[in-house]
Amino acid sequence: MDYNKLVSVTGLSGLFELLSSKADGGVVRSLEDKSTKFVSTRIHNFSHLESIEVFTVKDNVNLVDVFTAMKSSTEKLPDEKDAAAIKKYFGKVYPDMDFSRVYASDMKKMIKWYSVLTENGVEIKLSETQDGETAAPEAATAKAKPTSSKAAAVKDAPARKINTPRKMA
Repeated sequence: MDYNKLVSVTGLSGLFELLSSKADGGVVRSLEDKSTKFVSTRIHNFSHLESIEVFTVKDNVNLVDVFTAMKSSTEKLPDEKDAAAIKKYFGKVYPDMDFSRVYASDMKKMIKWYSVLTENGVEIKLSETQDGETAAPEAATAKAKPTSSKAAAVKDAPARKINTPRKMA
């Protein structure tokens, strides 16, 4: 099972392997109970784990970086229900995390997801492109240049003053 095929689905707990996708949804398999089902995109949203970033006091980092720090740490994973222990754990394992913007529920989810990934023997790494470079998260590639010259012209055009009707006295 590849890390780049794993998704989180809004409204459903746990992690899923995306088996196939269509315009109106996708077929996913749960990593916890191995059940397979169709999930509609009309009701749910998919988030690829490769595209999830975590707020830090510096630049945002990919979730892979946090999982890698968790793997290399000698700290024992805290209980998922103890919010104070979870925050203390991440304070030791990944001290650059911005704890004012990363909520306790997010940290709890990272602990749960890491446990599920290790139980399933998933190698936690970003996929590589054909050039041998690691794939950039979707959020980082959102700054792409416009593809059409018309879009570029509109973007670079100076702002125009809009004439508003005047009130008659």
